[in-house]
Amino acid sequence: MDAKLTLKLEKAVIEEAKKYAASKNFSLSRLIESYLKSLTSKDVGDSIAISPFVKSLSTGVTLPLDFDEKEAYRNYLAEKHK
Repeated sequence: MDAKLTLKLEKAVIEEAKKYAASKNFSLSRLIESYLKSLTSKDVGDSIAISPFVKSLSTGVTLPLDFDEKEAYRNYLAEKHK
């Protein structure tokens, strides 16, 4: 169930937050809700809470345990600059 919340913030902060939310295709309410959820989530352990928005960016790609990202990047650059 949704409920209304009134906040008093500096006008400049509100305007910048609105621009940021619009650039991410979020409403300001959804952005604030997501942030508050990340602050108050009851994740197990002392790990940093990941917001639902960041979780939604997951690609599902898995890499082998022995994957060497530096080597992969070197190979990419070598191929790019042939």
